[in-house]
Amino acid sequence: MKLKNVYLLIAGLLIISSCKKDDDSIGEVVPPRLLSEVTVEDDAEIIEFLKTHFFNEEEFETTPEGFDFKIRFDTIAGENSTKRSIFDHPNLITQTISVDSENLGRADDNEIIDQTLYTLVVRQGAVDGKPTIGDFSILRYEGLLLDGTLFDASTNQPVRFNLSSVVRGFGNGMKNFQTGTGPFENGDGTVSYEDYGIGAIFMPAALAYFDSSPNSDVPSYSPLIFKVDAMTYEPDSDFDGDGIPSILEDLNGNGNLNDDNTDDESEGFSVYLANFNDNDDDNDGILTIDEIELDADGNFVGFLDTDGDGTPDHLDNDL
Repeated sequence: MKLKNVYLLIAGLLIISSCKKDDDSIGEVVPPRLLSEVTVEDDAEIIEFLKTHFFNEEEFETTPEGFDFKIRFDTIAGENSTKRSIFDHPNLITQTISVDSENLGRADDNEIIDQTLYTLVVRQGAVDGKPTIGDFSILRYEGLLLDGTLFDASTNQPVRFNLSSVVRGFGNGMKNFQTGTGPFENGDGTVSYEDYGIGAIFMPAALAYFDSSPNSDVPSYSPLIFKVDAMTYEPDSDFDGDGIPSILEDLNGNGNLNDDNTDDESEGFSVYLANFNDNDDDNDGILTIDEIELDADGNFVGFLDTDGDGTPDHLDNDL
């Protein structure tokens, strides 16, 4: 079976050898590790962080003049010894997400291991509705290691990307946030948003980069934190323009669009296009948009099954 490496798609990377040099120790080779082993360690590290750290929740509650609405973490110790831990905060949400080692480039390991994703909703956005993993979202973010090292950040201006074209933990964490209102023109070429969602996502390596980080500041097998400002999103986004909202292309319903690929076997070894990123899902030479039902305005209505075999036309290459 062809290797289905989800992170080839997510990070836009070529998967390198699983034996690589750890940037924290020049010349030291990091051997491949089992998903099950890394999972236990990562969850323990994340829980330890959540139990020993607090955030500036008082500032969000009282909003002092000039407050920038940025999350700040600090250790529960000394004069902060009575602070409430992130772990004990009522707005900490946990999700269980199964990860297949094959999707990390480790097909021979034959492991499917549950991961725990933690999302802290510091402030919920004012607009009803939340993005799905198939939607384009407009947001700001900062990426941190558990030791506080900043390894990535957007500019002050929001960025737009599809939530299935980033690491899996990020997209699934963003599903917890309502967004805000805007954009409002600032008169200087920039825009702003109001009453947007604010929070942080804590993810194990298996929901992040595992052993294939594109960033030299992120060692292999690192759990990560992403602080996020959820500005707005585009409901029913259609990433590949095939007429089907991307979220409806999660055929197995597991919250991961990158492992749904109807024409996997016919694409060839060097090509892997998940359905949400493929405008001919069954590789029959007929575009998906021509095998579904649309209304007069070109909006998705439903699926067609011309031969009545239970397989929608756009997934059926033997019509």
